[in-house]
Amino acid sequence: MPLVPPYIESLRAYEPGRSIEEVQRTCGLSRVSKLASNENPLGPSPRAIESIGRCMSGLHLYPNSGLDLRRVLAENFEAKIENVIAGSGSESIISNIIRTFLGDEDEVLTTEAAFVGFQILAKSRGVAYRTVPYRDWHYDLTALAAAINERTKIVYLANPNNPTGTIFSKHEFDEFYRHVPERVLIILDEAYFEYAKDTPRYPDSMHYRYDNVITLRTFSKVYGLAGVRIGYGFAHERLITNLLKVKLPFEPGSLAQAAGIGALADKEFVHRSLELNARGLKFLAEGLRGIGLTVIPSEANFLMVVLPDAPQATRLTADLVTRGIIIRPLASFGLPNCVRISTGSDEDNQRVVEEIQKLQVGLETRA
Repeated sequence: MPLVPPYIESLRAYEPGRSIEEVQRTCGLSRVSKLASNENPLGPSPRAIESIGRCMSGLHLYPNSGLDLRRVLAENFEAKIENVIAGSGSESIISNIIRTFLGDEDEVLTTEAAFVGFQILAKSRGVAYRTVPYRDWHYDLTALAAAINERTKIVYLANPNNPTGTIFSKHEFDEFYRHVPERVLIILDEAYFEYAKDTPRYPDSMHYRYDNVITLRTFSKVYGLAGVRIGYGFAHERLITNLLKVKLPFEPGSLAQAAGIGALADKEFVHRSLELNARGLKFLAEGLRGIGLTVIPSEANFLMVVLPDAPQATRLTADLVTRGIIIRPLASFGLPNCVRISTGSDEDNQRVVEEIQKLQVGLETRA
């Protein structure tokens, strides 16, 4: 028996996007726009920062495992505290779901090129990982329902989806759910929920309180708290009870919990963030399509651009870095001919369109 299981040996570690400091250092640049990681260009919620400040004097004490945040979330979403879990980002909760519910003979089912963080966590369990193709860059829920078999334990759905930015509708989800056995656990990853929630056809999973559905959300995006790692989930009491047995004892940390509680009260910051994002999505989509690129309509805080082939996607990413703009290549997701561009400040958005427009002639010449 090998020291490292083959399914771990074959995994590729998660590769975060390049940092501003790294690009400044390696490229000798003073001005860098990071549009790679779907971060909030306004920074963190001011109320979250204030809440962290009030918590600093208690850092010598162990956290209470997110109990305070769970209580506030339960009040805000009209749930019981027994239906809420908090963790170090939604990925932490995904990891606990996989550890808690997957047996050796079980299978995981999702779309091809799903969120790469989920891909890594699911494959690290060493069980069968099956996918169905996208349909026009959307989850094909009909095909997913047909692919469920007697070994399927978890179906992972991200809505909006990362990296495509697309959503599935209420009708599509209702029809899908009709074909899902009660023994199958559905993870509804709503990391970008706030950006899509006002879309009339969007199925807010809090309206689908089924016993086999787990809702996951995060403070990393619209609340601007990616750096403190805080996420949460809602599910049936029985599911949460078992997840609490597996999670790390003192997760999340005190500062992260305080930040989450403060951010939930910061309605004005969320409003400003959504306004900026809507303006950015429109500008980027129109600008990039105007120079001949294929842009997938998005309900999140980023756009996916489809290039003719993988070399052009790689080249565009590399050329933009030399010009002080970081975007996300999607080869690690399983989409080597695609890139993802986050919305930024108005200035950043204008800058990336202008720089890509300058590069287009060069890209076409070298294609």
